[in-house]
Amino acid sequence: MKNIEALEEAIGVSFKNKELLKQAMVHRSYLNEHVSFALSHNERLEFLGDAVLELIVTEHLYFKFPDKPEGDLTNLRASLVNAKMLAQVAEALEIEDSLYLSRGESKDANSKARQFILADAVEAIIGAVYLDQGSHAAKKFISRKILCHLDEVIERELYLDPKSKFQERSQELYGITPHYIVISENGPDHAKNFAVGAYIGDEFIAQGNGTSKQEAQVKAAAEALKKKGW
Repeated sequence: MKNIEALEEAIGVSFKNKELLKQAMVHRSYLNEHVSFALSHNERLEFLGDAVLELIVTEHLYFKFPDKPEGDLTNLRASLVNAKMLAQVAEALEIEDSLYLSRGESKDANSKARQFILADAVEAIIGAVYLDQGSHAAKKFISRKILCHLDEVIERELYLDPKSKFQERSQELYGITPHYIVISENGPDHAKNFAVGAYIGDEFIAQGNGTSKQEAQVKAAAEALKKKGW
């Protein structure tokens, strides 16, 4: 596990209260195995950081794009503050070694759950920076580590979810709105798995799997975009 000084260097903030930063790294699972640990888990800091992040990103987009409608701004914001983006930020900062995790969570490095743990830790860091240094420092951190991805988001159209992007391209190139058909579903009611196909007209393009029809459709659309090179 990294020491606090190394973590401070990685995020570019020198804390007055270093316990705040340490707490930002504590996942709930760790406390289940270390009941006498001096600090609480990071969920309250995450709650605060989430609000600070959303406000600062919203303000930035509001002034940067004075002519964009609310819907476009909402999509841009979502692309910057979602779990996938924040997990990438966490990986760039190399904070994973600083997390306090249970033995089980520590072993499960490549799971979907780990992505959310990393994203939550970034929000907790933002909350800790805000409490320790104030809004200006939080804004500086968010600008350097998160808003810096805005140009990439726009260039790669990451603000469009896969279904929207697939529909837009299909209508543009074929004049057809794509549709989705459930190919199969299996498993008990509490743990269903759906396989869904994405189609343009009668042409099958790609398949996606998920625990809900919506998740499977999104994955099918994402695969269809890859297949079509869109």
